Amino acid sequence: MFLMIVGCYHTVISIMEGKIMKTVKVLVAASMAAALLAGCGSKTDTDTFRFASELDIQGMDSTVVDDGMSYNAIHAITDGLTAVNDKGKTVPALAKSWDVSADGKTYTFHLKDAKWSNGDKVTANDFVYSWKRIIKNAGNYAYMLGDDGASVKNASTLIDLGPKATDEQMNTLGVKATDDKTLVVELNNKVPYFTDLMAFPCYFPQNEKFVEKCGKNYGTKPEYTLSNGAYTMTKWIKGNKATFTKNDKYYDAKAVKTKNLEMFLVQDPKTAAQNFDNGKVDYATINSTLVDKYKGKDTFTTFNEGFLFYLNLNFQVKTLADKNVREALSYAINRKDLCEKVLKDGSRAATGMVPSQLSTSPAGKDFRDTAGVLVDYDVKKAQEYLDAAKKELGTDTITVDLLYGTDESPMDTMAEYLQGSFSKLKGLKVNMVATVKKDRIYNREANGNFQVVCTRWGPDYADPTTYLNLATTDNSNNYGKYTSAKYDALMEQIQKESDLTKRWDLMIQAEKVIMDDLAYVPVFEKGSAALKAKNVKGLVQVPVGTPYTFKYVKLK
Repeated sequence: MFLMIVGCYHTVISIMEGKIMKTVKVLVAASMAAALLAGCGSKTDTDTFRFASELDIQGMDSTVVDDGMSYNAIHAITDGLTAVNDKGKTVPALAKSWDVSADGKTYTFHLKDAKWSNGDKVTANDFVYSWKRIIKNAGNYAYMLGDDGASVKNASTLIDLGPKATDEQMNTLGVKATDDKTLVVELNNKVPYFTDLMAFPCYFPQNEKFVEKCGKNYGTKPEYTLSNGAYTMTKWIKGNKATFTKNDKYYDAKAVKTKNLEMFLVQDPKTAAQNFDNGKVDYATINSTLVDKYKGKDTFTTFNEGFLFYLNLNFQVKTLADKNVREALSYAINRKDLCEKVLKDGSRAATGMVPSQLSTSPAGKDFRDTAGVLVDYDVKKAQEYLDAAKKELGTDTITVDLLYGTDESPMDTMAEYLQGSFSKLKGLKVNMVATVKKDRIYNREANGNFQVVCTRWGPDYADPTTYLNLATTDNSNNYGKYTSAKYDALMEQIQKESDLTKRWDLMIQAEKVIMDDLAYVPVFEKGSAALKAKNVKGLVQVPVGTPYTFKYVKLK
C-alpha cells in the first residue's frame, strides 16, 4: 500500500511542479491529492473475501438442490453434525460428541449449545425434520439417506414412496430426537464413513417453524434463509452476485476471521482472470486456455477437484449393448494426452472407475494403487474391436451420438477431444449433440434419450462405494440401465461386510467386474487451476463433499 501512496503522491506533485501557486491553488491541489490517494491502489480491505465462480447458486434449500455451488453457499451459512476443519479433516460441528453401539448400527449424537440466526435454538428435531423433508420432497440427494449412502433404517423404503409416504410411515425413519440435545440414528448396515457423511449438506438441519412459515419461498432469497453457521446471507442476485456477513450468533464465531464473503457468480474464466488481475476478486478458477499465461506465477495453483469425468453408455441401444463397441471407444482415448496437452489443469488420466486420492485401505494404501490400471489406450486394439462389432452388427458403419453440456466446463473440451479420437477409427461416425446440464441430466439421461454422454461424478463421501453404487441395477443414477447379477451380489456383500479388510477386497472385485463389462468408460480425474491472491490464507478445498469451506479464510 505504501508504494501505491507514493505513486499517487508523485502524480500530484507533477501537477504542481514548476508553477507558482497562490493560496487557493494550494488548497485545490491538496484536495486533488486527497482524491487521488483515495482512488489509487489495490484492495486494502482485509474484511472481505471475494470469490469468483463460473457457476450459479441454484438455491439455498439443502433438501432440494444438488449442485456444488449451491452447496458452497449453503455450507457457508449452515453447519451439520460434523464439518471439515482447516486441515480438511472431519471434526465435530453441531455434535459435541457421539456414542456408537457395539454393532456399529446406532449413533447417539449429543448437540452443542447453538442458535439459528433468528435466535432459535438448534435442536435435534431440526435434523429429524430435514431428513424427513428431503425424502418427502423427493430431493435428488434423498438416496444418500438410503442404503447407497448412510443406510438409515427404513430410508430406502420411504425414498421409494417419496411424496406418497404418510406421516405414520415417515415416523418409521431411523432418526429420533429423544430430547432437544440428543439425536439417535439407527442404521440398517454398519457404515464405516458415517460421521464423514454428516458433513454433507443433504444431512444438514432445518428449522421447522421457519421453513414452514416460508413455504415454497424457502431458500429462494436471503430473507428466506436461516443460518446456524459461520455466515448469514445478506444479498443474492441470481446469475450475478451473493454476499454474506459474519454470523455473530454462530457458536464458533471466534474462529471466523473474515467479516464478509462475496461470491461473484457465472463469471467465465477469462472474465474472472481479468477481475483477479485488476484486484476485483481474490480467488478465481481458470480453464486450460489460460493455464499457460499464469503457470509459474506465485498466484497460480492447481488441486484435485475430486470429479471423475467419464462416458455413460445406454445399454438399451443395440450398438452400445455390443461390448466390442464399448471396448473400441475406451481403447481409442489417449487419456494422458488429453490431460497433459489439452486440459493442463492438474487433471490425471483415469485408470478405473474409482479415482485416486479418495480413500485408503486398512493397510493405508490408496484404492487406485491396490486396484490397478483397468483401462488403456491402444488405437490398434480399438480398431480391431470396432471391426469385430461391425461384423457382429452386420454393418460397415457404426454411428454414435455423443451428448455433452456446453455449460459444464471442460465438458465441451472433453467432447471435442473424444470426437477427434473416435473419428480416427475407420467405420465409426460421431454425431455431436450439444445441450446444457439441466437438459442433459433431467431430460435426456433421466428419460433414456441418449446414446453416449459425457458426464461426471463427484464423491459425496470418502469411500469407493460413492462411485461403485452408480452401477447397481436399482441405483437412480444408473441412467444407462447397466445390470449385472454378479455385481449386485458383490455390492450387497459390501454393504453388510463389517470386516474392513474383507470389505476392501470385495470393492476391488466389484470395480473389476464393471470395468471388464465397461459399464462406464472413465476418462480423467479432474484437476483444477486457480488464481489465489497471496494474502489469502485458510481457504479449504477438498475433493470430497462440499468443495469449499470459507470459515477459516484470513486476509493478511
